[in-house]
Amino acid sequence: MPTLTMTEPTPTENTERTPRADRADKQPASTYRGLDDLSSLITESPNTASEGLDTKSAIEIARIVAHEDAKVAAAVKKALPEIAIVIDTVARSLRDGGRLIYVGAGSSGRIAALDASECPPTFSTSPAQVQYIMAGGPKALASASDVNEDSPEIGQRDIARRRPTRKDIVIGVSASGRTPYVVGAVEYARARGAKTACVVCNSSTPLADVSDTVIIAEVGPEVISGSTRMKASSAQKMVLNMITTGAMTRLGYVYENLMVNVHMKNAKLVERGIRVLMYVCNIDRDTAIRTIKSAGKSIPIAVVMLKANVDKMEAVRRLAKSDGNVRLAIDDSRLEL
Repeated sequence: MPTLTMTEPTPTENTERTPRADRADKQPASTYRGLDDLSSLITESPNTASEGLDTKSAIEIARIVAHEDAKVAAAVKKALPEIAIVIDTVARSLRDGGRLIYVGAGSSGRIAALDASECPPTFSTSPAQVQYIMAGGPKALASASDVNEDSPEIGQRDIARRRPTRKDIVIGVSASGRTPYVVGAVEYARARGAKTACVVCNSSTPLADVSDTVIIAEVGPEVISGSTRMKASSAQKMVLNMITTGAMTRLGYVYENLMVNVHMKNAKLVERGIRVLMYVCNIDRDTAIRTIKSAGKSIPIAVVMLKANVDKMEAVRRLAKSDGNVRLAIDDSRLEL
């Protein structure tokens, strides 16, 4: 019987959590001293590679930025073991009926919002499964709301409204790793039993102190010092892509490397669904269209019908048994975590 195994997180006896024992001597992150000191943050340091940027030609500026951007993938690669842990934790949380909740501010919050908003059309997940909160609320997506990010209390208030539980995982996204709003929210969620992680671009940060798993993409100084919408945000986007794509793939919402859970809400996505079914099942276009219609416009049901040679009712039963995992539904196997 095919099974899906995941790394089991360290169990805890109580749903109420306190900071980890190896960090018990540190102050709570919400009262962490020196949050206004930027001198120790590599993302705020001057970049010698871009000195005199304002005297450069357009092509010289583009080359400098491209040279620095080339460092992003290497920085993310170093964090792959921690990213893998978070992928499995997210998959388990979603499988158990929990949620992935991102917390961010500024550019980091916008990157988190982008990843959360793209999960439903890509994987047909419910908007409630992958969420985001950011300093200043949704209006901050289009206009800066920098004041709120200085308040851990507002972060705690905003995450408290989502009522985090031990089924959920809350991921703080902060280039500096010391944004009070994000630290306060993650600290609150962890105390309520939620699993926590963070995506940061500096080491030894307050956000790391309240996170179970720490993903560090140390991209170095920005071309424009402190402008973390550049390399830091690119790294964060890459990491969040890996987390949700990895988790959804582990859950079986991807078959082979194809978007079988595509949500066919417009002409482009309808065409993508048809092409996916044609490719997966090696059938012609007319057969694919007929099958999709008979499957109630569900690509997973259509795939199971054709690959397992069963009718719609049996395909639905198998998908329910496998919790939506297409490959296991084809094999009629039970998902074991």
